[in-house]
Amino acid sequence: MSNVPQIKIPATYMRGGTSKGVFFNLTDLPQRCQVPGVARDNMLLRVIGSPDPYGKQTDGMGGATSSTSKTVILAKSEQEDHDVDYLFGQVAIDKAFVDWSGNCGNLTAAVGAFAIMSGLVDSNKIPTNGVCTVKIWQKNIAKTIVAHVPITNSQVQETGDFELDGVTFPAAEVPVEFIAPVDPSEAMFPTGNIVDELEVPGIGTFTATMINAGIPTIFLYAKDIGYSGIELQEAINSDNDALMRFETIRAYGAKKMGLICDVDEAKARQHTPKVAFVSPSQSFTTSSGKEITSDALDLHVRALSMGKLHHAMMGTAAVAIGTAAAIPGTLVNLAAGGGERGSVTFGHPSGSLKVGAQASNESGSWVVNKAIMSRSARVLMQGWVFIPEDSF
Repeated sequence: MSNVPQIKIPATYMRGGTSKGVFFNLTDLPQRCQVPGVARDNMLLRVIGSPDPYGKQTDGMGGATSSTSKTVILAKSEQEDHDVDYLFGQVAIDKAFVDWSGNCGNLTAAVGAFAIMSGLVDSNKIPTNGVCTVKIWQKNIAKTIVAHVPITNSQVQETGDFELDGVTFPAAEVPVEFIAPVDPSEAMFPTGNIVDELEVPGIGTFTATMINAGIPTIFLYAKDIGYSGIELQEAINSDNDALMRFETIRAYGAKKMGLICDVDEAKARQHTPKVAFVSPSQSFTTSSGKEITSDALDLHVRALSMGKLHHAMMGTAAVAIGTAAAIPGTLVNLAAGGGERGSVTFGHPSGSLKVGAQASNESGSWVVNKAIMSRSARVLMQGWVFIPEDSF
């Protein structure tokens, strides 16, 4: 029996928002992994340490949660008037599966920094001191995102005093704009309704807002599914029956949204849609023990990602929250008190987050020009990742 050697691939391990991922420059990948396909997926699975029946990803770079089992591939943009093409792969933990169906909004904050540091942004766009505006083409969803990256002495400024709930240490603020998260040609509400009745056989019928903005998301009322709306991770993730119910709701919601034709197809589309539940503002204690009073919030939102309650909030789901909040009559808008809203501050397990959206009703259809929020990003490690030569 012969043993193959390991190969090394240039990579950067970065935090973006409340997520972490392994970042690659497309041209640094092995030749057969520079194009979509089985080889690329197998390479990323081995880098992250999946599939892992133990659920720990001990033999890889993954952190055994949906927010730390992520990969990013960047390249000089092929799109006119864009700096960088951003491709996101959500790696399953216990399955041999990489989901390319959506974006990671949190890691978007790190995309701009990586692009600058990797020479993917023209040097004449980078000020000596100030802000570098990086125009990103998000390839998974074919959307434009703009990251405003602070620069000091011609270098990306990563440290600062911006605090983001769900992240332990402060860092430099990176405002991120999600431009036209829903194209006018697309249906923001795939069913044609702002509010629907979602029938889930064997579980019940639920009032729901199903929206495609940032990422396809199914919003439910917390009270309708037996929750207060201020639950922390343990209350949901330790309850296997609850997780199975959420997954069933997600599958039937995906079918109603037209994302799949049969509920069984949801197993191969774990990243989208998301399921979230909302409730009116109320005081609560965060996962870090911080007390937040009801008057500091407009509403609460809890969201599941890859089958588990997220420890904070996915960036793309925050876009969906901000968009839905700006449209009168959605469950998100009503939970926040109703009416016209340009921004909301919502509570999540780790604290709170403010997100804004510019929405308007044009000829009976809702249009969102952009959604805005602030994140932060930081390089954690840079060098090479090593994987066995026969991994892909």
